[in-house]
Amino acid sequence: MSATPLRIGLTGGIGSGKSTVAKLLVALGATLIDTDLLARRITLPGGAAIDALRAEFGASAIAADGSLDRARMRQDAFADSDVRRRLEAILHPLIGLEVDRHVAAATRAPALVFDVPLLVESGRWRSRLDCVWVVDCAEQTQVGRVVARSGWTEAAVRSVIAQQASRSLRRAAADAVFHNEGITLARLGDDVRSLWERALGTA
Repeated sequence: MSATPLRIGLTGGIGSGKSTVAKLLVALGATLIDTDLLARRITLPGGAAIDALRAEFGASAIAADGSLDRARMRQDAFADSDVRRRLEAILHPLIGLEVDRHVAAATRAPALVFDVPLLVESGRWRSRLDCVWVVDCAEQTQVGRVVARSGWTEAAVRSVIAQQASRSLRRAAADAVFHNEGITLARLGDDVRSLWERALGTA
């Protein structure tokens, strides 16, 4: 085992099962750094991003409870690339600070798993990682899973998918791919464990 934790980037399209794979890796001993969760925390009432978001987008961007109105901002960001750019300019540096803080605290972890939904799209993550693992499945499977769990319309899910990197681009950027299609959770768990053991040299 390396003296420093192995740095694994984990990504996949919406509905691919990335969160399931992340949980399996945590169960194997990985320390998870979930960038989407960090983004949510800094946009809660009193969060580090709230004042800057209010100044940039106005009071209408903030919900009644003082948190970011995520549904509204998601809709605006998907509809307007300039809104998305301004939003990311506020969130990404703050998320980066939170990531650094969590990395510094995880000195005893055998591996750090960075759960980054837009890892391939960002272009900034690859140099920070030892490897990239992608969770992949058919687009129709993605749509079905998200509709079932969230109540979104199919059109809304496909709109999100269209804003993300294509499956072929994600696979091209991957050092390993989990094909999360037509298999049981137990089989997926076996696949995750096998790759984990090979990556850490414990197989």
